[in-house]
Amino acid sequence: MTIMQPIRQPPEHLFVPDADNTRSFRNALGSFTTGVTVVTTLTQAGPIGMTVNSFASVSLDPPLVLWSPAKSSGRHAAFTGASHFAVHVLGVEQDGLSARFTRGGAGFEGLDWRANAEGVPVIAGTIARFECATASLHDGGDHTIVLGRVLRAAHREGEPLLFSRGTFGRFSTRHQA
Repeated sequence: MTIMQPIRQPPEHLFVPDADNTRSFRNALGSFTTGVTVVTTLTQAGPIGMTVNSFASVSLDPPLVLWSPAKSSGRHAAFTGASHFAVHVLGVEQDGLSARFTRGGAGFEGLDWRANAEGVPVIAGTIARFECATASLHDGGDHTIVLGRVLRAAHREGEPLLFSRGTFGRFSTRHQA
């Protein structure tokens, strides 16, 4: 008979998320590594974009994706009111492009882009792009969940830009002997 030794685990911080521990909740969420995207749309004032890590695939048939803008964002109304948008998945070399679409970033100023058939700004060179029609909006607490029907998609070879625990990074490949 073999006696199993208990596996030693590092201590964990167990808590109930509430207003007093939002930092702990953010830290826990930050443990999930995500890709980095820029979502774009066209407004009456011109093209706008937003750096987003809340992007996810939903369905292959029909082709659906989602993302979630914060209701506190100054761009929230523009995106939730848009009939079409594009999600650009960034490559590891495109952290500068990510910074352009954060609060205070340069946005489309001096950036090479084109409008797709629906007038949505499309940025060349990203490792994937999903051009979408807004299918539905859902309340998600302090965010709105935007469900998009993918009209067109594109991709190229490349390593994705990742975001984890407040830092941008890349995959580290482990080789076995």
